Amino acid sequence: MAETPAAHHWTRLADAEPPIPLGPLDGRYRAAVAPLVDHLSEAALNRARVHVEVEWLIHLTETGAVPGAPTLTDAEKSYVRDVVAGFGPAEIAELAEIEAETLHDVKAVEYFLKRRLVRAPEVLGETSLPAASELVHIFCTSEDINNLSYALTIRSAMQDVWLPAAHRLAGAVADLARENATVPMLAHTHGQPATPVTLGKELAVSAHRLRRQLTRIEGDAYLGKINGATGTYGAHAVAVPGTDWQRVARTFVERLGLEWNPLTTQIESHDWQAELYADVARFNRILHNVATDVWTYISMGYFRQRLAAQGSTGSSTMPHKVNPIRFENAEANTEVANALLDNLSATLVTSRLQRDLTDSSTQRTIGVALGHSLVALSNVTRGLAGLDVDADAMARDLDANWEVLGEAVQSAMRAASVAGVPGMADPYERLKDLTRGQRVDGARMREFVSGLGLPDDVAARLLALTPAAYTGLAAQLVEHLDD
Repeated sequence: MAETPAAHHWTRLADAEPPIPLGPLDGRYRAAVAPLVDHLSEAALNRARVHVEVEWLIHLTETGAVPGAPTLTDAEKSYVRDVVAGFGPAEIAELAEIEAETLHDVKAVEYFLKRRLVRAPEVLGETSLPAASELVHIFCTSEDINNLSYALTIRSAMQDVWLPAAHRLAGAVADLARENATVPMLAHTHGQPATPVTLGKELAVSAHRLRRQLTRIEGDAYLGKINGATGTYGAHAVAVPGTDWQRVARTFVERLGLEWNPLTTQIESHDWQAELYADVARFNRILHNVATDVWTYISMGYFRQRLAAQGSTGSSTMPHKVNPIRFENAEANTEVANALLDNLSATLVTSRLQRDLTDSSTQRTIGVALGHSLVALSNVTRGLAGLDVDADAMARDLDANWEVLGEAVQSAMRAASVAGVPGMADPYERLKDLTRGQRVDGARMREFVSGLGLPDDVAARLLALTPAAYTGLAAQLVEHLDD
């Protein structure tokens, strides 16, 4: 038997430079998710940790919480804040070297910042910053720094990256709804022809659902705490008993723009994260619904795809095809995102006794979860921009399904019966006999209506009705998007 070349003879890709991405977010989807790097990468988390340590140092000196602590000048505050502002590749590398020695990420941040305080005289001349080095990380457990850093980076990722992308998508759906508010379309309930709607009204339903979730997400809170090893301010109260440490902690958390959580174990409980991720996952599920509905409308011919907008190749073997790849990609990425978001929501609310480290690993996937959601948002937004509405295709379907007027006719008969018109008995059953399981054309429907004995005005209204005109208040309903 011929021997197949073994994989161990192949070039070792793990040694390639620059490093080859393992996952799609840092590979083919990099352009879509790159903005998240400034917020949810490991480097961004470390920058946020430095930021929290710097602001804690400044806060302690400004509040006089620790007797004898120096009062920092504006120049000294600017110097330590510039450590955060200038945090880049060199600082990332230096911090990694320190962590290789400490084997502890937050302790490495503490030593990194203390180095900067020791070097301050090189920039400022005479300064009290070297003497303030013991204020760095004082009274803090790692989770004091981490919970605040995660809250800050998740909030900025949501506000600066994810929410703008989500609003663009919802806006694109709403714009398409307004443009097609009056375009009649055959509805399909249970996959079967049903009472007509307008394309705009159906899109408006999706836009309204997406916007409602965005309102919830924008109202979600971001909580933080800084209260020591088990949430008791134990070291604080022993070392400096004269300070109102709850006030110091609350004002610091609020200084960062977060909501203070007064009751925690060693960790901030992460309930706010679970709430946020559940809301984002719900938005993603509605987005998934939009993608599958648009995909179906494309397959029905109600939408046409512009080839240039979708990509130059539809199928590798069937040249006639333009595949709805944007919407299929969005389906997949919302599913991956929600698998992670659901896991985060379910697991982050639990911590054994006062602390375990499961959340430390779990929270590192937040960027991956939001990254896949962002890819989906990008694809649906781009996909919608490449669609043209085929009103003629919708009109043909409507004209082929006159039986959908059965609802209108039997409802008019019921109303006439209530008004005392004779001969209106069993309207539902009579229309069922006419329409169920069979096609009815315009002539047959008008013949049926003419023989019912309806009042002249009602009969005239029904005789003038067509499937394309039977859309009720659909066009007006789209106006609720501007409520």
